[in-house]
Amino acid sequence: MSKKNFAVIGHPIGHTMSPFIHKRLFELSGVEAEYGVIDVAPENLASEYNNILKSLDGYNITIPHKQAIIPLLDDIDSKAKMYGSVNTVANRGGKAVGYTTDPDGFLKALGYAGIPLDGRVVILGCGGVARTFAYETLLKGVPLEFAIRAEDKKMAEKLIGEINSVLKSPKVSYCTIPELSGDITTLINATPIGMSPKSDAQPVSDEVIARAENVFDAVYNPLETVLIKKAKSNGSRAQGGMSMLVWQAVVSHLHWDGSTYDSKDIEKLCTDAAEELMKR
Repeated sequence: MSKKNFAVIGHPIGHTMSPFIHKRLFELSGVEAEYGVIDVAPENLASEYNNILKSLDGYNITIPHKQAIIPLLDDIDSKAKMYGSVNTVANRGGKAVGYTTDPDGFLKALGYAGIPLDGRVVILGCGGVARTFAYETLLKGVPLEFAIRAEDKKMAEKLIGEINSVLKSPKVSYCTIPELSGDITTLINATPIGMSPKSDAQPVSDEVIARAENVFDAVYNPLETVLIKKAKSNGSRAQGGMSMLVWQAVVSHLHWDGSTYDSKDIEKLCTDAAEELMKR
């Protein structure tokens, strides 16, 4: 059997952890495959799609191509249609099908950590990452509250308006971060606050962290942010973003070749990926 070919497509693309993660997943599943990196400027996406991407067995798509790739594909699945975003493409028998693995990566990361999406869920931020987390929370019928900076009120109102137009009777609201009070079942950081090199920052006060039973931080560099460390010191369940990054990749392989993985192998891969990131 000939070796399969996969890649990650983006611009710029030099910082990506995708080859490290996907090569390990191919090793674990016993699939003979190469995984490369292809830097494609936005104006060249259509020509590179015909010249290179059609010849691959599959590929991942990152910024700035997650929306622009859609018109070039033969089909996208229902979740990708809802989000209007594709980050994984499987080429099967001349047909290119697009998927988004962001939502499933998020849910699997929470599930592995034992963090529930129920009770009172608060998402910090209202950008693209928060949008994904919000839809997945509300699709489970769980009320949701965004906690935002005062200057982001218009952005939050726009996102809530979109959600209200897509989902049936979602229970969603927002407040500013200083207004955030009361006990929280699950606190989710969807902002870049705490990311290296400004890794000494935290998105909310110690008092808010102390009132959260569970904490998920989308930031994956460092492996444990100040938010995660403080949540753990309070006895809360807490999980950083590296697990989501790896689980997103796992779901890509499910679409490509049906591979599944042992959770202990994925846990080790999360640790190894974090160590690789620190070396860089």
